[in-house]
Amino acid sequence: MCGQMNPSDIAERLKVNYQLALGHLELLEKETVVQHRLSGRIKYFRFANTVKAQATMKLLEIWEKK
Repeated sequence: MCGQMNPSDIAERLKVNYQLALGHLELLEKETVVQHRLSGRIKYFRFANTVKAQATMKLLEIWEKK
């Protein structure tokens, strides 16, 4: 899994626009699945250390194996 990424990189990887990616990341942050840190004006998102985040990571791990 990737450690942390900024919304632009996530949007590019998912082939969606920046605003859509940022909106989803903000929702995931509200639900304690991801958290961010600021580096200047750039937000970097990563999975949080929560049960929800661990369950999401496990789901992604299973999904990627298929």
